[in-house]
Amino acid sequence: MTHRLAALASASVLAVAAAVWSSGGTTAAANAPPVPAAVDTADRVIGSSTDSYAPIVTKVAPAVVTVRSEHRVRTTQMQNPLMQDPRFRDFFGDRFGEGRGPQPRQGGLGSGVIVNRDGFILTNHHVVDGADKVQVELKDRRTFDAAIVGSDPASDLAVLKIDANSLPVIPLGDSEGVNVGDIVLALGNPMGVGQTVTMGIISAKGRATGLGDGSFEDFLQTDAAINSGNSGGALVNTRGELVGINSQILSPSGGNIGIGFSIPVNMARAVMDALIKDGEVHRGRLGVTVQPMTSDLARSLQLEKIAGALVNDVQPNGPADRAGVQPGDVVIALNGDAVSDSNELRNKIAQLGPNARVDLTIVRNGQTQTATATLEALPSQSAAAAPERSRAGEGTAGLAVEPLTPQRARQLGLEGTGGLLVTAVDPDGPAADAGLRRGDAIQKVDGRVVLSATALRQSLTSGDRPALVLVRRGEQNLFVSIERRA
Repeated sequence: MTHRLAALASASVLAVAAAVWSSGGTTAAANAPPVPAAVDTADRVIGSSTDSYAPIVTKVAPAVVTVRSEHRVRTTQMQNPLMQDPRFRDFFGDRFGEGRGPQPRQGGLGSGVIVNRDGFILTNHHVVDGADKVQVELKDRRTFDAAIVGSDPASDLAVLKIDANSLPVIPLGDSEGVNVGDIVLALGNPMGVGQTVTMGIISAKGRATGLGDGSFEDFLQTDAAINSGNSGGALVNTRGELVGINSQILSPSGGNIGIGFSIPVNMARAVMDALIKDGEVHRGRLGVTVQPMTSDLARSLQLEKIAGALVNDVQPNGPADRAGVQPGDVVIALNGDAVSDSNELRNKIAQLGPNARVDLTIVRNGQTQTATATLEALPSQSAAAAPERSRAGEGTAGLAVEPLTPQRARQLGLEGTGGLLVTAVDPDGPAADAGLRRGDAIQKVDGRVVLSATALRQSLTSGDRPALVLVRRGEQNLFVSIERRA
């Protein structure tokens, strides 16, 4: 779901009668009030100086539809514990009313965008997820049963097909060309009140909210008003081109507060083509988990810029492992294009697809290197490795540790992990500020294994850069950066 706002003003031009002076004083013409000049409304240009977006709405609105879904509500069977005994059920049958009558149905409401004259419609995965029946209502109130061609939870996109032709469509734009500050219109059916148009701007690009089921997020953020029912609707530019599919809102109340998110049309186009062709999306996998870069981590890793994707774990015998990538490497470019953050790397790797050959530019120990890998296929229905979102702050000490024995590692689900187990963290101490938690396993400091509290203490107090600490937390590895203090 998504939101946006913006306003334009047009100025009226006033023609003022010229004052005519004579030796005897001011003429009547000079005293006449100003007369507004005639304004030719045909000269008003959408996206430049205008007081109406009606031409755009007239063009795109017929291609925005309402999507209604239904699914059976699974009632709890055998609510009477005795009915769980098959002999009891065989004897008494349905006398207790269990399982009688039709199952109740639950409905859902969303929006969609016609992208093909022969009836293909883009919407959100969550609009039709689990649906037994889907219906599409056009702006002219015609209603069609829709088939789900394919649905992709990882991108929250789905493609529907209705038995119709010569339908109105919205041309697909280029979301890469969208800029922050561009005016956009959001169309959909919020709260079931009917097709509604709101206006706003692009507030930000490249957003990842973490609110969806998937991890391939590259949202356009907008302040155009969007509410429940707008999901799957259109976000269009002032040329009447589709630039996004509205997907999420961020709100403490569930209503619009001007923070909405739309799936960029370039991503939607790729997913749509794959779903129509194969019924599923085939994505590439590099075989790493990555985490965001921070200023402290950048200092620890001797980076010139706070950018790139920090590798915190490498899948054994995966593409990255075979290419020589190691935990602690920072991927700063992919195929020669700069990587701004971990989310961008994950999305680009996924879009390249299986068997793609990629050139990675990495920074290791302050030195730039290159590595070449051949991507594998990401298993269907699995999320790509999400960035570990732990806080890597400043600080040192405030920790109680003990050696992590194999027996203790098994108890904690940390088999194969060595190092030191964090048994306590002072909540007011600097270690807590750095994001360390009780139960973390400290494996290395600055690439060196630490097996005792003394070794840890020495590692955290010697050196002039922040210490880079490799931590095992559950099934994930992550790095935290700790300022050294003597």
